[in-house]
Amino acid sequence: MRTVLSGTQHALRAGAYEAVIASVGASLRSLTCNGRDLTLPFDADEVRPSYRGATLAPWPNRIMDGTYTFGGVERQVALTEPARGHALHGLAAWLDYDAIDKGSSHVTLSAAIVPQTGYPWRIVIETTFSLDADGLTQTVTATNESPDAAPWGTASHPYLVAGEGQVDDWTLDLPADEVLAVTPGRLSPIALRPVEADDPARFDFREARQIGTVEIDHAYTALRRDEDGRAIVRVTDAAGAGVEMAWDAACPWVQVYTSDKGVGKPGHRTALAVEPMTCAPDAFNADRYDYDAGLIVLEPGASASASWRICALA
Repeated sequence: MRTVLSGTQHALRAGAYEAVIASVGASLRSLTCNGRDLTLPFDADEVRPSYRGATLAPWPNRIMDGTYTFGGVERQVALTEPARGHALHGLAAWLDYDAIDKGSSHVTLSAAIVPQTGYPWRIVIETTFSLDADGLTQTVTATNESPDAAPWGTASHPYLVAGEGQVDDWTLDLPADEVLAVTPGRLSPIALRPVEADDPARFDFREARQIGTVEIDHAYTALRRDEDGRAIVRVTDAAGAGVEMAWDAACPWVQVYTSDKGVGKPGHRTALAVEPMTCAPDAFNADRYDYDAGLIVLEPGASASASWRICALA
């Protein structure tokens, strides 16, 4: 039997929730609650569009110009975002993960990033997707099986769907005090700014309000957290239904993208990408910046984990 384009399908169910995880990229292919989409789905027999639902590693977001220096050695990785000339979303998004544990409401997938030009370390990734009454939780754990320390970062890339309508119609609650200013076009980092400083109508959603026509493809930090240390982003429709995404201190950054694909193109402003990240854009070049980019250095044999949860809002 032919394997579908997005790989092996892992269907999960718990209470009102159903999810399908595709093995290519350990991708969240669909997530529903009582039949309502919480994330923008894609077909099983389809090449996953726009990193939709993918697990990103060993870096999320971008390495500017695909170059970085680590351990005193300058390295060049492939430019996977040719239009901007950057290396986008790491090396794991097209790996085909193996299931090493599976039940009706959970699956654990594993894959290895092998030593290669530009990233000469072996990193084993295990990620567990688990459904329960509180929604879907994904945990990513990386272990460095190399003899030398390795740079590391991870994130998820779900496109959240509040309900009827499109991004313009929805309300966003984003508890972040700072946004990373970037250059037009190439989106290269410039500096951290208070969300109210330059263009609050575009960037300040600390008080929930309608997104409207603003275009965002930016990283936020200085996240306000609840008493349990969680940052929580909520997207809701006019009726108050929607979706919530939460994560702990393992992810001090989040990228928000209003899906500006171009008028008339598939997926244009049909969902809001919310990407909790363990590190900032271009964190592999952390020494260039006067803020903490959050780069993780994995020592030989060491592991690092991060997790996030998506649930429905009634």
